[in-house]
Amino acid sequence: MCGIIGVSGIPDASRVAYLGLYSLQHRGQESAGMVAVDGEGVARSHRGMGLVSDVFSEPALAGLLGDVAIGHTRYSTAGSSVLANAQPILAGYREGPLALAHNGNLTNAAALRSDLVAKGSIFQTSSDSEVLIHLIARSEAREPEDQLLDALERVEGAYSLVVTVGRTLYAIVDARGFRPLWLGKVGDGHVVASETCALDLIGATVVREIGPGEFLRIQGNEVDRLPSLPKKPHKRCIFRVRRALGRELAREHPAPGTDCVFSVPDSSNAMALGFAEEAGLKLEHALIRNHYVGRTFINPTQAGRNAKVKIKFNPVREVLQGKKVVVVDDSLVRGTTSKGLVQMIRQAGAAEVHFRLASAPITGPCYYGIDTPTKGELIAATHSLEEIRRHLGVESLGYLSLDGMRRAAGGNPVEFCDACFSGDYPTAIPEETGARYATPLQPSVAV
Repeated sequence: MCGIIGVSGIPDASRVAYLGLYSLQHRGQESAGMVAVDGEGVARSHRGMGLVSDVFSEPALAGLLGDVAIGHTRYSTAGSSVLANAQPILAGYREGPLALAHNGNLTNAAALRSDLVAKGSIFQTSSDSEVLIHLIARSEAREPEDQLLDALERVEGAYSLVVTVGRTLYAIVDARGFRPLWLGKVGDGHVVASETCALDLIGATVVREIGPGEFLRIQGNEVDRLPSLPKKPHKRCIFRVRRALGRELAREHPAPGTDCVFSVPDSSNAMALGFAEEAGLKLEHALIRNHYVGRTFINPTQAGRNAKVKIKFNPVREVLQGKKVVVVDDSLVRGTTSKGLVQMIRQAGAAEVHFRLASAPITGPCYYGIDTPTKGELIAATHSLEEIRRHLGVESLGYLSLDGMRRAAGGNPVEFCDACFSGDYPTAIPEETGARYATPLQPSVAV
């Protein structure tokens, strides 16, 4: 779930990309980076650990000259959280400087890397994305787009990519369409970004979402659709619907006798709204999020998550005092954040806490770009519903069913990826290594 952006045909492209990265900050907070290409084809790079605002100073942006740029905000799902793994990757290349920014995970990267190393490749990072650079370099095709296709034919998994070769920008989405990518237009130039919020912030007109398997070449004001990647069954992440999930959740797990409903902001805001609409409950703002603290889930260490959750949310005592409340969250991964939240809500005076999750129990890792690396870390994979309820310390706990998720998604359910809930993975998956084994859960309070 990294954030990526590409800009072409816009003066001071780096400043446009910088604003776009700001709006994509929620997709990754470990590092940020940018590569800009000037009119002579010279590429300049700047990367750093931390937030976009920390990485890019005014002198740094002033040095990123050109009307072509790509940018990246990272949270690690493959490769450690170090500067060497920050993106975009920039490499010298026979067709000119090549830069690449990747959102997703390559499920066969380890095997490809071993093969490449055996054949003499030298890797500078532990990121799966660097595998693509080596595959491109080894292609015997003559044209850059054919070299890209050669590389992509060998990889499996999830990827939305922005790539520059010289002054040409390419935007590519894997054939299953796991991760989103959008095309927008600003004046005579174009922008591609992970989410439309980036296009909105820079004043771009949304053109359309780039579909599964699409391969675009962007040169200034020209966008050419190149031959698509070989067709595969579409598997977009089912979490891309929100409000409808909340409505289904209220139908399946109503909470009669409660006073109000509220979200765990911000990812479940729309889900709580859907729940409130369907249940006829008052929607409250009972948790105020401190936006100056990073997201706890995407912090790469458990210690970091534990520390941040205590300062991330402020419960509103006036709303909670003496009330029977429904808390809606989008999912339950490890259970650490939710347990701490419930304790805070009770300390603020809530009489009863009913926890509702707008997804099915997560029982398997996501290998396509979400940070659930081992089965042993997933609370629902090794504990019963009652054990989880007691661990959280809530009066009732309800998960939306997988069938409910599919109904909310609408259309053909086979077009969505629900592997982390169903175990039905659309690609071959790597063996887990270094798994942490689950320990017995201790209840938060006696209920």
